[in-house]
Amino acid sequence: MEYLDFELPIKELEEQLTKCKVIGEESDVDVTETCKQIEKKLTKTKKDIYKNLTAWQRVQLSRHPSRPYTLDYIHAICGDSFLELHGDRNFKDDKAMIGGLGKIGEQSYMFIGQQKGYNTKTRQYRNFGMANPEGYRKALRLMKSAEKFEIPVVCFVDTPGAYPGIEAEERGQGEAIARNILEMSRLKVPIIVVIIGEGASGGALGIGVGDRVLMLENTWYSVISPESCSSILWRSWEYKEQAAESLKLTAKDMQKQHLIDEIVKEPLGGAQSNREETFQTVRDRIATHFEELKKLSAEDLVDQRMNKYFDMGVYKG
Repeated sequence: MEYLDFELPIKELEEQLTKCKVIGEESDVDVTETCKQIEKKLTKTKKDIYKNLTAWQRVQLSRHPSRPYTLDYIHAICGDSFLELHGDRNFKDDKAMIGGLGKIGEQSYMFIGQQKGYNTKTRQYRNFGMANPEGYRKALRLMKSAEKFEIPVVCFVDTPGAYPGIEAEERGQGEAIARNILEMSRLKVPIIVVIIGEGASGGALGIGVGDRVLMLENTWYSVISPESCSSILWRSWEYKEQAAESLKLTAKDMQKQHLIDEIVKEPLGGAQSNREETFQTVRDRIATHFEELKKLSAEDLVDQRMNKYFDMGVYKG
């Protein structure tokens, strides 16, 4: 188990609890009461820490190395029913963007999302979750296929941004993302977006337009990362915590500004602390929102989605 800097008091208490149990097992000393006291203190410490997180601490939790990624959610939700589909039929298959068909109960869905790696080798293979233009074009191809067969779309967002390399720009990164935003706004099937980790910049928006946009409790969604914001404004990453607060990027901030529809509660300690509970919660929320959306006609669905995004922000005609 890896701990973030603000989780060190929890680490110390868990180590004390482990040692206490070992002493009880290896000797005749009754340590039951001592263990109970440590457990009680541990629970209180966890509640105090996780219920008073700063924006920067939530950013750190969203990047926790043990946090579940897109394929973890898909395999847990769909089981063996998931069939991954590859390629944009134009350039190549982008490993940072995955997608395919799967079922929740008897209902089929088209699942799409950015995938990060678990170690150095897989992170390079997945390009750290940063998709190229072909990744967004693959996503759009799958969405249009879903529309053709009247299958709802579920998008899992978890990316530090679209890949900023020269070759990506040469192949039309900006156009690919803009095209996705346009096509998703008028797709004639329900779209449910779930932000499960980082939701940064256009990389997130490229698969982020939906009838329902949900954010897990310890995730963030913003036009720029705190580090990049800090480096632009202060010419240094040292002010990233201040930038995180100013950007208003947490789930609570997003809901307050009416930019998302729901905050999905995580287990105490974050999604990584109880994966099964997190998977079940996300599964239930997807199914619940689909039950509401399937009652709408294709025309009403598109009208409501368009109006939802038109109402965001303030403008003068």
